[in-house]
Amino acid sequence: MEPAGRSTEEKLRAIQELISTITSSDRMRTSSHFSSTAYRDEPILTTGRKMASYLPERYREMRAISRWEEGEPHGRWLSEAELFYRQGMFMADFEDDCPYTGEFKSYYPTYNALSDRQLRGYFTWRTQVRHGDIQKTSLSFVYLYIYELICGIGVANAREGFAQLKEVWQAYREFSPELDRFMAPWLRDYVVYHGLDPALLDNDPAVVFDRALLRLVQASAPFDPAVLNSIDVIVAREEDADSSGSQQKPEGALALPPDEAREQELLEAIDALSAYRVRLARSYKDYPDDLRHVVCAVYVRLLGYYRKHRVEGLIESMFGEQARMPYTMFGNGVFFEAVPHEDADYALDPIHWYRCRNGRWECIRTYGAREKSARLGSVLRACDRKLRDALSYPHPIKEKKLPKYLDAMIDKEIATWLAWKEKHAPRHIDIDLSQLAGIRSTAAEIREALLTDEEREGAPVKCSREESAEGFGTIVPCSNSPRQFAFGEFPAELRRDDGAEPPENDILLASTCPSAREDIVVPEGDAAEATCDLGGSRDGHVQAGVDALHTGGVDGSSLLSEGEREYLLGLLAGDAEVPSGVSEDMLVDGINEKLFDVVGDTVIEFGADGAQVIEDYEDEVRGVLGI
Repeated sequence: MEPAGRSTEEKLRAIQELISTITSSDRMRTSSHFSSTAYRDEPILTTGRKMASYLPERYREMRAISRWEEGEPHGRWLSEAELFYRQGMFMADFEDDCPYTGEFKSYYPTYNALSDRQLRGYFTWRTQVRHGDIQKTSLSFVYLYIYELICGIGVANAREGFAQLKEVWQAYREFSPELDRFMAPWLRDYVVYHGLDPALLDNDPAVVFDRALLRLVQASAPFDPAVLNSIDVIVAREEDADSSGSQQKPEGALALPPDEAREQELLEAIDALSAYRVRLARSYKDYPDDLRHVVCAVYVRLLGYYRKHRVEGLIESMFGEQARMPYTMFGNGVFFEAVPHEDADYALDPIHWYRCRNGRWECIRTYGAREKSARLGSVLRACDRKLRDALSYPHPIKEKKLPKYLDAMIDKEIATWLAWKEKHAPRHIDIDLSQLAGIRSTAAEIREALLTDEEREGAPVKCSREESAEGFGTIVPCSNSPRQFAFGEFPAELRRDDGAEPPENDILLASTCPSAREDIVVPEGDAAEATCDLGGSRDGHVQAGVDALHTGGVDGSSLLSEGEREYLLGLLAGDAEVPSGVSEDMLVDGINEKLFDVVGDTVIEFGADGAQVIEDYEDEVRGVLGI
């Protein structure tokens, strides 16, 4: 037991005496544990207070690396990045085991910004990371480790460095989603700087956007060849531009009948860069041809309008033009290259590439808004709304104010399309089955009148039910050609006195068996499906299906993840927050696709103030969420 009332000085003196006794013991001096030491000037045993401030010799040597470099004729000061690089290479393989639980914050963290205790804590955390254990720590520690990787500290080769960068990003974004802001461009720079395979960046946001923009430009070039002036590598086919002009009719922006393949390609390119996803709209499901043609025609008309009346074309005004600009590798980070990069040219994708000359980098790409266009989305939404009104669609969209020129364009294209569609609509044949008996009787009388006396004197002709059915054949009216029947051409004896065929709406039934008056062959299987619709309508069936969808118990809430549900609730409340590590564009597209089968239309669109639930569908969304 320790005597009561001893002062602190007496306690410390007792500890020092105990340490001296242990270290001076002959038995301890001859022990293998104390026979040799790495540092003779450091005590083997020390107090806890001294241990807290203890710094191994390797750290002292790193600290000794001077920022001043002697040289002839004069020395020079090292930059912070170069000093960090030299100290990092010196400590590249060092490991420690002294965790730090405090907080460290620095905008551009380097080793010099850390205290001795923080420095040991960082290298302890780095040791764990290199062994596959990435734990939450101060975010500045994470950035310091990333700076080491982009500088090549502790990296065997570039491919391994890329894998380590991506690994730490994917693991730590769970704790700090703000890493996304810098890691995406730094990974892109790492691939370019080291000349790695561009396929490593297939999911990079910049590459995805470039592909969508390239597709839109290629689809637009036949209608607006001048758009190629903004992008160097695309060459339009001359026959495309010529054919589009020669077939275009004055009343519409696109030739009719429509080229469905080309229109579909153009629509997909437009939709990919539009804030309003028209292909997810309810009306597109019911009237795909109508909406596809109107949207494409209005877009083509806008291409011409912008080229004629504006300084920039439509695509250039929305997404910018291609330009060559100086570029800094690993901007907003600490990066140093010991040897200047050799001259290089690197194509990230067909419209985005890099060039290095004498250690200086340039980037050639389109400079402008690199996100889905709200302006293009408003055009597609207006086309959808006006077409719904023209078709008396049962699910209208709330009207928003449009420029007069755009309003007139949309009205003209809708009117042109509907007029052409009505003119070329397939003809419908109404079959009055009550007249078949009379037609059959008339045909038998005509046949009797045409028989010769010899034929009348012969044996009477008798037909069984099967034979009579064989004589009539299966009647399959064809909607494409009302004069074509399954049993062939009209017989000559059934033509009118003037030699013409009967009117189009009359159906003649030629029979070689007069006893078949009571036989009617009912089509079965495929033939039954080919007959005309004698009752109901397509719109009626579609509406019934939509009503059933809303009342049939499709549980939209179960389709949504917890993050998507919280985001929808936030949109309705006006304070939506995007879940960490998720792109808002991808989140909105995912919700729209999942709720399409429930609501039957796009429920979220991007406006001037960001994403918002379409007002017309707020009640449906609340019903899905159960609020």
